[in-house]
Amino acid sequence: TAMIAAYADHGYCKEAFQLFQQMQLEGAIPNKITFVSILNACVSPVTIAEGKIIHAHIVDCGFESDVVLGTAIVKMYGMYGHLKDAHRAFRQMQQHDAISWTTLIMVYVEHGHWEEAIGLFRQMQLQEVMPDMVTFITMLDTCASWAALKEGKLIHAHIVESGFEANTTVGAAIINMYSKCGSLEDASKFFNNLQHQDVLFWNAMIATYAQHGHCNVAIELFQQMQLKGILPDEGTFLSILFACSHAGLVDEGYGYFFSMGEDHGIVPREEHYGCIIDLLGRAGRLDEAEHFLKKMPSQPGAVVWKTLLGACRNHDDLERGNCVAEHTFELDPQDAAVYVILSNIYTACGRWDDATKLRKEMVERGIKKEPGCSSIEVKNRVHEFLARDRSHPQVEEIYATLDRLIRQMKEAGYVP
Repeated sequence: TAMIAAYADHGYCKEAFQLFQQMQLEGAIPNKITFVSILNACVSPVTIAEGKIIHAHIVDCGFESDVVLGTAIVKMYGMYGHLKDAHRAFRQMQQHDAISWTTLIMVYVEHGHWEEAIGLFRQMQLQEVMPDMVTFITMLDTCASWAALKEGKLIHAHIVESGFEANTTVGAAIINMYSKCGSLEDASKFFNNLQHQDVLFWNAMIATYAQHGHCNVAIELFQQMQLKGILPDEGTFLSILFACSHAGLVDEGYGYFFSMGEDHGIVPREEHYGCIIDLLGRAGRLDEAEHFLKKMPSQPGAVVWKTLLGACRNHDDLERGNCVAEHTFELDPQDAAVYVILSNIYTACGRWDDATKLRKEMVERGIKKEPGCSSIEVKNRVHEFLARDRSHPQVEEIYATLDRLIRQMKEAGYVP
Protein backbone atom coordinates (compact mmCIF):
# COMPACT_ATOMS: atom_id res chain seq x y z
CA THR A 1 0.00 0.00 0.00
CA ALA A 2 2.83 2.41 0.85
CA MET A 3 4.58 1.72 -2.47
CA ILE A 4 1.34 2.11 -4.46
CA ALA A 5 0.75 5.46 -2.72
CA ALA A 6 4.34 6.55 -3.48
CA TYR A 7 3.97 5.73 -7.18
CA ALA A 8 0.57 7.46 -7.38
CA ASP A 9 1.77 10.60 -5.57
CA HIS A 10 4.66 10.98 -8.03
CA GLY A 11 2.59 10.40 -11.16
CA TYR A 12 3.75 6.85 -11.92
CA CYS A 13 0.24 5.59 -12.62
CA LYS A 14 1.22 2.58 -14.73
CA GLU A 15 3.63 1.34 -12.08
CA ALA A 16 1.00 1.83 -9.34
CA PHE A 17 -1.48 -0.36 -11.24
CA GLN A 18 1.14 -3.02 -11.95
CA LEU A 19 2.00 -3.13 -8.25
CA PHE A 20 -1.69 -3.40 -7.34
CA GLN A 21 -2.06 -6.38 -9.72
CA GLN A 22 1.08 -7.99 -8.27
CA MET A 23 -0.35 -7.50 -4.79
CA GLN A 24 -3.47 -9.44 -5.78
CA LEU A 25 -1.49 -12.22 -7.49
CA GLU A 26 0.50 -12.73 -4.29
CA GLY A 27 -2.71 -13.05 -2.28
CA ALA A 28 -2.40 -9.84 -0.30
CA ILE A 29 -5.82 -8.37 0.47
CA PRO A 30 -6.15 -4.62 -0.22
CA ASN A 31 -7.67 -2.44 2.47
CA LYS A 32 -9.43 0.93 2.27
CA ILE A 33 -6.13 2.87 2.25
CA THR A 34 -4.90 0.73 -0.64
CA PHE A 35 -7.98 1.56 -2.68
CA VAL A 36 -7.76 5.30 -1.94
CA SER A 37 -4.10 5.25 -3.01
CA ILE A 38 -4.77 3.42 -6.29
CA LEU A 39 -7.75 5.66 -7.10
CA ASN A 40 -5.39 8.64 -6.81
CA ALA A 41 -3.40 7.08 -9.66
CA CYS A 42 -6.42 7.38 -12.00
CA VAL A 43 -5.45 10.82 -13.25
CA SER A 44 -5.51 10.54 -17.05
CA PRO A 45 -8.19 9.51 -19.59
CA VAL A 46 -6.28 6.32 -20.44
CA THR A 47 -6.78 5.07 -16.88
CA ILE A 48 -10.59 5.32 -16.75
CA ALA A 49 -10.84 1.59 -17.57
CA GLU A 50 -8.52 0.79 -14.68
CA GLY A 51 -10.56 3.12 -12.49
CA LYS A 52 -13.74 1.17 -13.21
CA ILE A 53 -11.93 -2.08 -12.43
CA ILE A 54 -10.81 -0.65 -9.08
CA HIS A 55 -14.39 0.46 -8.41
CA ALA A 56 -15.59 -3.10 -9.08
CA HIS A 57 -12.98 -4.45 -6.62
CA ILE A 58 -14.21 -1.96 -4.00
CA VAL A 59 -17.79 -3.18 -4.48
CA ASP A 60 -16.63 -6.82 -4.22
CA CYS A 61 -14.96 -6.01 -0.91
CA GLY A 62 -18.12 -4.31 0.37
CA PHE A 63 -16.43 -0.91 0.77
CA GLU A 64 -18.59 1.09 -1.67
CA SER A 65 -20.61 2.70 1.14
CA ASP A 66 -17.49 4.01 2.94
CA VAL A 67 -17.50 7.83 2.85
CA VAL A 68 -13.74 8.22 2.24
CA LEU A 69 -13.62 5.65 -0.55
CA GLY A 70 -16.91 6.83 -2.00
CA THR A 71 -15.57 10.39 -2.16
CA ALA A 72 -12.44 9.20 -3.94
CA ILE A 73 -14.61 7.33 -6.49
CA VAL A 74 -16.75 10.45 -7.06
CA LYS A 75 -13.60 12.51 -7.65
CA MET A 76 -12.21 9.88 -10.05
CA TYR A 77 -15.36 9.77 -12.21
CA GLY A 78 -15.66 13.55 -12.10
CA MET A 79 -12.15 13.89 -13.50
CA TYR A 80 -13.31 12.13 -16.67
CA GLY A 81 -16.62 13.97 -16.91
CA HIS A 82 -18.66 10.88 -16.00
CA LEU A 83 -21.17 12.86 -13.95
CA LYS A 84 -23.83 10.12 -13.78
CA ASP A 85 -21.29 7.57 -12.50
CA ALA A 86 -20.02 10.11 -9.97
CA HIS A 87 -23.54 10.81 -8.70
CA ARG A 88 -24.34 7.09 -8.56
CA ALA A 89 -21.22 6.46 -6.46
CA PHE A 90 -22.25 9.33 -4.18
CA ARG A 91 -25.70 7.83 -3.61
CA GLN A 92 -24.16 4.46 -2.69
CA MET A 93 -22.50 5.96 0.39
CA GLN A 94 -24.27 5.27 3.68
CA GLN A 95 -23.58 8.77 4.97
CA HIS A 96 -22.36 12.03 3.51
CA ASP A 97 -20.09 14.60 5.13
CA ALA A 98 -19.11 18.10 4.01
CA ILE A 99 -16.13 16.75 2.03
CA SER A 100 -18.20 14.25 0.02
CA TRP A 101 -20.89 16.85 -0.74
CA THR A 102 -18.28 19.43 -1.74
CA THR A 103 -16.50 16.93 -3.97
CA LEU A 104 -19.72 16.16 -5.87
CA ILE A 105 -20.56 19.87 -6.15
CA MET A 106 -17.07 20.57 -7.52
CA VAL A 107 -17.52 17.83 -10.13
CA TYR A 108 -20.59 19.62 -11.50
CA VAL A 109 -18.93 23.05 -11.30
CA GLU A 110 -15.81 21.91 -13.15
CA HIS A 111 -17.97 20.76 -16.07
CA GLY A 112 -20.07 23.94 -16.22
CA HIS A 113 -23.24 22.54 -14.60
CA TRP A 114 -23.66 25.50 -12.26
CA GLU A 115 -27.42 25.24 -11.77
CA GLU A 116 -27.11 21.59 -10.72
CA ALA A 117 -24.28 22.53 -8.34
CA ILE A 118 -26.50 25.10 -6.63
CA GLY A 119 -29.26 22.47 -6.40
CA LEU A 120 -26.85 20.06 -4.69
CA PHE A 121 -25.86 22.74 -2.19
CA ARG A 122 -29.54 23.17 -1.29
CA GLN A 123 -29.90 19.40 -0.81
CA MET A 124 -26.82 19.46 1.41
CA GLN A 125 -28.49 22.06 3.63
CA LEU A 126 -31.76 20.12 3.75
CA GLN A 127 -29.80 17.13 5.08
CA GLU A 128 -28.32 19.46 7.73
CA VAL A 129 -24.73 18.88 6.70
CA MET A 130 -22.67 21.92 7.74
CA PRO A 131 -20.67 23.35 4.79
CA ASP A 132 -16.97 23.98 5.36
CA MET A 133 -14.73 26.73 3.99
CA VAL A 134 -14.03 24.85 0.74
CA THR A 135 -17.77 24.35 0.18
CA PHE A 136 -18.46 28.07 0.53
CA ILE A 137 -15.59 29.08 -1.76
CA THR A 138 -16.79 26.55 -4.37
CA MET A 139 -20.33 27.93 -4.19
CA LEU A 140 -19.16 31.54 -4.42
CA ASP A 141 -17.12 30.66 -7.52
CA THR A 142 -20.20 28.88 -8.93
CA CYS A 143 -22.39 31.97 -8.47
CA ALA A 144 -19.64 34.11 -10.00
CA SER A 145 -19.37 31.87 -13.08
CA TRP A 146 -23.15 31.76 -13.50
CA ALA A 147 -23.67 35.46 -12.67
CA ALA A 148 -26.28 34.36 -10.10
CA LEU A 149 -26.36 37.39 -7.80
CA LYS A 150 -29.41 36.35 -5.76
CA GLU A 151 -27.90 32.93 -4.99
CA GLY A 152 -24.57 34.58 -4.25
CA LYS A 153 -26.18 36.84 -1.66
CA LEU A 154 -27.83 33.80 -0.03
CA ILE A 155 -24.47 32.03 0.12
CA HIS A 156 -22.95 35.17 1.65
CA ALA A 157 -25.67 35.14 4.33
CA HIS A 158 -24.89 31.48 5.13
CA ILE A 159 -21.19 32.37 5.41
CA VAL A 160 -21.98 35.13 7.93
CA GLU A 161 -24.08 32.67 9.98
CA SER A 162 -21.26 30.10 9.88
CA GLY A 163 -18.60 32.60 10.99
CA PHE A 164 -16.39 32.26 7.90
CA GLU A 165 -16.78 35.86 6.69
CA ALA A 166 -13.56 37.03 8.35
CA ASN A 167 -11.50 34.35 6.62
CA THR A 168 -9.33 36.09 4.01
CA THR A 169 -9.76 33.45 1.31
CA VAL A 170 -13.53 33.35 1.76
CA GLY A 171 -13.73 37.14 1.94
CA ALA A 172 -11.75 37.55 -1.29
CA ALA A 173 -14.10 35.02 -2.94
CA ILE A 174 -17.11 37.09 -1.77
CA ILE A 175 -15.66 40.22 -3.41
CA ASN A 176 -14.90 38.26 -6.58
CA MET A 177 -18.46 36.87 -6.64
CA TYR A 178 -20.04 40.31 -6.39
CA SER A 179 -17.65 41.60 -9.05
CA LYS A 180 -18.39 38.80 -11.53
CA CYS A 181 -22.14 39.24 -10.89
CA GLY A 182 -21.79 42.91 -11.84
CA SER A 183 -22.51 44.34 -8.38
CA LEU A 184 -19.59 46.68 -7.77
CA GLU A 185 -21.64 48.38 -5.06
CA ASP A 186 -21.98 45.16 -3.00
CA ALA A 187 -18.29 44.33 -3.45
CA SER A 188 -17.26 47.83 -2.30
CA LYS A 189 -19.70 47.77 0.64
CA PHE A 190 -18.33 44.43 1.86
CA PHE A 191 -14.73 45.63 1.53
CA ASN A 192 -15.35 48.94 3.34
CA ASN A 193 -17.10 47.17 6.25
CA LEU A 194 -14.17 44.85 6.92
CA GLN A 195 -12.44 45.43 10.24
CA HIS A 196 -9.17 43.96 9.00
CA GLN A 197 -8.29 44.47 5.32
CA ASP A 198 -5.74 41.81 4.42
CA VAL A 199 -3.68 41.99 1.22
CA LEU A 200 -6.01 39.40 -0.39
CA PHE A 201 -8.98 41.74 0.16
CA TRP A 202 -7.08 44.65 -1.40
CA ASN A 203 -6.08 42.49 -4.37
CA ALA A 204 -9.68 41.42 -4.92
CA MET A 205 -10.96 45.02 -4.84
CA ILE A 206 -8.20 46.31 -7.15
CA ALA A 207 -9.05 43.50 -9.61
CA THR A 208 -12.77 44.30 -9.28
CA TYR A 209 -12.36 47.97 -10.21
CA ALA A 210 -9.99 47.05 -13.06
CA GLN A 211 -12.42 44.48 -14.48
CA HIS A 212 -15.26 47.02 -14.36
CA GLY A 213 -13.24 49.59 -16.29
CA HIS A 214 -12.50 51.84 -13.28
CA CYS A 215 -8.75 51.57 -13.78
CA ASN A 216 -7.91 54.91 -12.18
CA VAL A 217 -9.80 53.89 -9.04
CA ALA A 218 -7.86 50.60 -9.04
CA ILE A 219 -4.59 52.54 -9.14
CA GLU A 220 -5.79 54.85 -6.35
CA LEU A 221 -6.61 51.78 -4.22
CA PHE A 222 -3.12 50.42 -4.87
CA GLN A 223 -1.64 53.68 -3.60
CA GLN A 224 -3.94 53.72 -0.55
CA MET A 225 -2.92 50.17 0.25
CA GLN A 226 0.75 51.11 0.36
CA LEU A 227 0.07 54.24 2.44
CA LYS A 228 -1.59 51.98 5.03
CA GLY A 229 1.59 49.92 5.22
CA ILE A 230 0.23 46.82 3.49
CA LEU A 231 2.90 45.27 1.29
CA PRO A 232 1.78 44.26 -2.21
CA ASP A 233 2.34 40.68 -3.38
CA GLU A 234 2.37 38.93 -6.76
CA GLY A 235 -1.42 39.03 -6.97
CA THR A 236 -1.50 42.77 -6.30
CA PHE A 237 0.83 43.49 -9.19
CA LEU A 238 -1.11 41.16 -11.46
CA SER A 239 -4.28 43.18 -10.77
CA ILE A 240 -2.60 46.57 -11.18
CA LEU A 241 -0.89 45.52 -14.43
CA PHE A 242 -4.27 44.32 -15.70
CA ALA A 243 -5.69 47.76 -14.88
CA CYS A 244 -2.86 49.53 -16.72
CA SER A 245 -3.34 47.24 -19.72
CA HIS A 246 -7.03 48.03 -20.06
CA ALA A 247 -6.48 51.76 -19.47
CA GLY A 248 -3.64 51.99 -22.00
CA LEU A 249 -1.19 53.24 -19.34
CA VAL A 250 2.02 51.93 -20.89
CA ASP A 251 4.56 53.97 -18.93
CA GLU A 252 2.77 53.33 -15.64
CA GLY A 253 2.58 49.61 -16.42
CA TYR A 254 6.30 49.47 -17.11
CA GLY A 255 6.94 51.34 -13.86
CA TYR A 256 4.88 48.92 -11.78
CA PHE A 257 6.47 45.90 -13.49
CA PHE A 258 10.04 46.95 -12.77
CA SER A 259 9.19 48.09 -9.24
CA MET A 260 8.22 44.49 -8.42
CA GLY A 261 11.85 43.42 -8.30
CA GLU A 262 13.56 46.72 -7.55
CA ASP A 263 11.34 47.89 -4.68
CA HIS A 264 9.62 44.74 -3.40
CA GLY A 265 11.94 41.85 -4.25
CA ILE A 266 9.19 40.02 -6.15
CA VAL A 267 10.25 37.96 -9.17
CA PRO A 268 7.71 38.46 -11.99
CA ARG A 269 5.93 35.31 -13.14
CA GLU A 270 4.83 34.48 -16.67
CA GLU A 271 1.42 36.05 -15.96
CA HIS A 272 3.07 39.42 -15.21
CA TYR A 273 5.04 39.29 -18.45
CA GLY A 274 1.79 38.40 -20.22
CA CYS A 275 0.15 41.57 -18.83
CA ILE A 276 2.96 43.77 -20.21
CA ILE A 277 2.77 42.03 -23.59
CA ASP A 278 -1.00 42.58 -23.59
CA LEU A 279 -0.46 46.23 -22.59
CA LEU A 280 2.01 46.82 -25.44
CA GLY A 281 -0.14 44.87 -27.88
CA ARG A 282 -3.24 46.95 -27.10
CA ALA A 283 -1.15 50.09 -27.63
CA GLY A 284 -0.05 48.84 -31.06
CA ARG A 285 3.60 48.52 -30.02
CA LEU A 286 4.00 45.02 -31.40
CA ASP A 287 7.76 45.20 -32.05
CA GLU A 288 8.27 46.12 -28.41
CA ALA A 289 5.86 43.40 -27.24
CA GLU A 290 7.67 40.71 -29.24
CA HIS A 291 11.07 41.90 -28.00
CA PHE A 292 9.77 41.84 -24.40
CA LEU A 293 8.47 38.29 -24.90
CA LYS A 294 11.75 37.02 -26.32
CA LYS A 295 13.71 38.51 -23.39
CA MET A 296 11.70 36.58 -20.79
CA PRO A 297 14.06 34.73 -18.40
CA SER A 298 12.18 31.44 -18.94
CA GLN A 299 10.69 29.80 -22.02
CA PRO A 300 7.39 31.59 -22.82
CA GLY A 301 4.31 29.40 -22.54
CA ALA A 302 1.43 29.07 -24.99
CA VAL A 303 -0.71 31.65 -23.16
CA VAL A 304 1.91 34.39 -23.58
CA TRP A 305 2.36 33.60 -27.28
CA LYS A 306 -1.43 33.59 -27.70
CA THR A 307 -1.62 37.03 -26.08
CA LEU A 308 0.78 38.37 -28.72
CA LEU A 309 -1.18 36.57 -31.43
CA GLY A 310 -4.33 38.35 -30.27
CA ALA A 311 -2.52 41.66 -30.63
CA CYS A 312 -1.51 40.69 -34.17
CA ARG A 313 -5.17 40.07 -34.96
CA ASN A 314 -6.24 43.42 -33.52
CA HIS A 315 -3.67 45.23 -35.69
CA ASP A 316 -3.88 42.97 -38.81
CA ASP A 317 -0.17 42.07 -38.59
CA LEU A 318 -0.18 39.02 -40.89
CA GLU A 319 3.56 38.36 -41.11
CA ARG A 320 4.13 38.49 -37.38
CA GLY A 321 0.89 36.60 -36.75
CA ASN A 322 2.07 33.66 -38.86
CA CYS A 323 5.33 33.48 -36.96
CA VAL A 324 3.68 33.78 -33.54
CA ALA A 325 1.07 31.13 -34.46
CA GLU A 326 3.85 28.66 -35.36
CA HIS A 327 5.38 29.04 -31.89
CA THR A 328 1.96 28.61 -30.28
CA PHE A 329 1.15 25.49 -32.33
CA GLU A 330 4.44 23.92 -31.21
CA LEU A 331 3.41 24.35 -27.57
CA ASP A 332 -0.29 23.51 -27.91
CA PRO A 333 -1.27 22.05 -31.32
CA GLN A 334 -4.84 21.28 -30.14
CA ASP A 335 -5.80 24.81 -29.07
CA ALA A 336 -8.80 25.75 -31.23
CA ALA A 337 -8.48 29.44 -30.32
CA VAL A 338 -5.13 29.71 -32.12
CA TYR A 339 -6.67 28.40 -35.36
CA VAL A 340 -9.58 30.81 -35.05
CA ILE A 341 -7.39 33.86 -34.33
CA LEU A 342 -5.05 33.10 -37.22
CA SER A 343 -8.01 32.47 -39.52
CA ASN A 344 -9.43 35.87 -38.53
CA ILE A 345 -6.10 37.51 -39.38
CA TYR A 346 -6.16 35.85 -42.81
CA THR A 347 -9.73 37.02 -43.37
CA ALA A 348 -8.98 40.60 -42.29
CA CYS A 349 -6.02 40.70 -44.72
CA GLY A 350 -8.05 39.26 -47.62
CA ARG A 351 -6.35 35.85 -47.53
CA TRP A 352 -9.64 33.97 -47.91
CA ASP A 353 -8.09 30.76 -49.29
CA ASP A 354 -5.67 30.51 -46.36
CA ALA A 355 -8.52 31.10 -43.90
CA THR A 356 -10.62 28.35 -45.53
CA LYS A 357 -7.63 25.99 -45.58
CA LEU A 358 -7.00 26.57 -41.87
CA ARG A 359 -10.64 25.95 -40.95
CA LYS A 360 -10.58 22.74 -43.00
CA GLU A 361 -7.44 21.63 -41.16
CA MET A 362 -9.29 22.14 -37.86
CA VAL A 363 -12.07 19.82 -39.02
CA GLU A 364 -9.63 17.18 -40.25
CA ARG A 365 -7.81 17.16 -36.91
CA GLY A 366 -11.07 17.01 -34.97
CA ILE A 367 -10.41 20.35 -33.26
CA LYS A 368 -13.55 22.18 -32.20
CA LYS A 369 -13.90 25.59 -30.61
CA GLU A 370 -16.29 25.70 -27.68
CA PRO A 371 -18.87 28.44 -28.30
CA GLY A 372 -18.60 31.52 -26.11
CA CYS A 373 -21.13 31.60 -23.29
CA SER A 374 -22.40 34.45 -21.13
CA SER A 375 -25.14 34.71 -18.54
CA ILE A 376 -27.17 37.41 -16.82
CA GLU A 377 -29.63 37.35 -13.93
CA VAL A 378 -32.92 39.20 -14.54
CA LYS A 379 -35.73 39.10 -11.96
CA ASN A 380 -34.11 36.20 -10.08
CA ARG A 381 -33.76 34.10 -13.23
CA VAL A 382 -30.42 33.39 -14.92
CA HIS A 383 -30.43 33.59 -18.73
CA GLU A 384 -27.58 31.91 -20.63
CA PHE A 385 -26.48 32.79 -24.16
CA LEU A 386 -24.10 31.03 -26.54
CA ALA A 387 -22.35 32.65 -29.51
CA ARG A 388 -24.84 33.05 -32.40
CA ASP A 389 -27.54 31.70 -30.08
CA ARG A 390 -31.12 32.33 -31.28
CA SER A 391 -32.94 29.96 -28.93
CA HIS A 392 -34.10 32.57 -26.40
CA PRO A 393 -37.87 33.32 -26.59
CA GLN A 394 -37.10 37.07 -26.76
CA VAL A 395 -34.36 36.71 -29.36
CA GLU A 396 -35.85 39.25 -31.82
CA GLU A 397 -36.07 41.95 -29.14
CA ILE A 398 -32.55 41.13 -27.91
CA TYR A 399 -30.95 41.42 -31.36
CA ALA A 400 -32.95 44.58 -32.16
CA THR A 401 -31.63 46.18 -28.97
CA LEU A 402 -28.10 44.99 -29.77
CA ASP A 403 -28.27 46.52 -33.26
CA ARG A 404 -29.52 49.80 -31.78
CA LEU A 405 -26.66 49.88 -29.25
CA ILE A 406 -24.08 49.16 -31.95
CA ARG A 407 -25.45 52.05 -34.04
CA GLN A 408 -25.24 54.37 -31.03
CA MET A 409 -21.67 53.23 -30.33
CA LYS A 410 -20.62 53.98 -33.91
CA GLU A 411 -22.35 57.38 -33.84
CA ALA A 412 -20.39 58.18 -30.65
CA GLY A 413 -17.15 57.34 -32.44
CA TYR A 414 -16.47 53.92 -30.95
CA VAL A 415 -15.60 50.78 -32.92
CA PRO A 416 -17.51 47.77 -31.51
